[in-house]
Amino acid sequence: MTLRIHDTLRGEKIAFEPRDPKRVTLYVCGPTVYNYAHIGNARPVVVFDVLYRLLRHLYGEDHVVYARNITDVDDKINKKAMDEGVDISVITERYARIYNDDMTALNALPPNHQPRATAHMGEMVAMIEDLLERDMAYVADGEVLFRVSAWDRGAGRYGQLAKRSLDDMIAGARVEVAGNKDAAADFVLWKPSKPGEPVWAGPQGLPGRPGWHIECSAMSEAVLGLPVDIHGGGQDLIFPHHTNEIAQSCAAHGHDDPAAYARYWMHNGFLDFSGEKMSKSLGNVVLVHDLIKDYPGEVIRWALLSGHYRSPLNWTPELLEQSKKNLDYLYGILLRAKHVQPDETDEESFDELLDDLNTSGAMSRLYLLAKSVELSSQNPDVISNDKGNFLALANILGILQQDPEKWFKHGATDDLSAQVEDLLKQRAEARAAKNWPEADRIRDALNALNVEVMDSPTGPTWKLKASV
Repeated sequence: MTLRIHDTLRGEKIAFEPRDPKRVTLYVCGPTVYNYAHIGNARPVVVFDVLYRLLRHLYGEDHVVYARNITDVDDKINKKAMDEGVDISVITERYARIYNDDMTALNALPPNHQPRATAHMGEMVAMIEDLLERDMAYVADGEVLFRVSAWDRGAGRYGQLAKRSLDDMIAGARVEVAGNKDAAADFVLWKPSKPGEPVWAGPQGLPGRPGWHIECSAMSEAVLGLPVDIHGGGQDLIFPHHTNEIAQSCAAHGHDDPAAYARYWMHNGFLDFSGEKMSKSLGNVVLVHDLIKDYPGEVIRWALLSGHYRSPLNWTPELLEQSKKNLDYLYGILLRAKHVQPDETDEESFDELLDDLNTSGAMSRLYLLAKSVELSSQNPDVISNDKGNFLALANILGILQQDPEKWFKHGATDDLSAQVEDLLKQRAEARAAKNWPEADRIRDALNALNVEVMDSPTGPTWKLKASV
């Protein structure tokens, strides 16, 4: 099996070949932990979780190393800490824990490494000092800035990832030329801390804190080594964040080729809210922490995977409701086919995912397999190859991870479950005795409990109806 991915650096879909098949590395830019994560923050987590699962299937679980960082040094973190009168660690620990819990609710596997910026100050300072020694950086007014022209040298390599010229990127970003910059494109590697902010000893003894871009360069190299096989993130990070990562990391090691830092780049598209971007001013910010109170995490995950990862995804309440219906259907098939034994899988079941993570295509295949499993469920002694493929594909998508009976009883208390089971027993006895008035009474009692009964050859099961 060959995985083909769209590499942002090359601008085309190509076959993925790891540097070392026994140690495949993946780095994805993670959150800045000062508040709850919104649904847009969850898209890269879910997308690259599918990639992580697929790589583990292809190369073995012990041969894939996945790192997703946490940014715990930032202006917004500092402001939040000052507003609450606490150390920044109080803020970052709180929201890092909430973030991890929320992403776990979406069935995202934990990465092998979750480096934090504050734990890698030494590596950042060392990298900046290397850049200063190579004359790729300079000190001005207590700041250390990266000299873009020294690495680019007119070759256009700085804009290779963004597919734009240096002048276009500066104009597009509306970069204001600070008085201490030699050129508009130069960016901050280290800066002085403001009064009341955390301070670290920096390069050449300069007190302060790191710039954003140097953090990921130092952390990715520290936990994965260079070059990283696949570096991922949202499209909004292509410029300036990932562009600057490439420049400073390559410059620090004397490399001209951007692939010396990361061999493949993958970027997911934005979420769209009926033609508008999510923003506080529009009042359409959707928090994962709130969503998982109303929907199972797998429903949110299904919705995020329903479109191709590189395309915009229109996020609507209707998308969530349809995702819930889709999963109810698939879980229903699993429930009715619980006696069917799964057989070994066929590798062609993953063809769509191998084609640049075509998750919507994989979902269509999942439906075809589900229909075959449904047919298999009519034979009590069947061993189904289709069920094996169905479960294997669902596992890589990170869905159908719950017991089907528990899925349909989501939110039911133990007392309610016991009450329903007792009514089903009475129902079976009434139907066996052809006592239809009693059977009707029990039906009405179940309806009053908001319970729907599903009869099958292996006996009745039940689920809670959707709230109205």
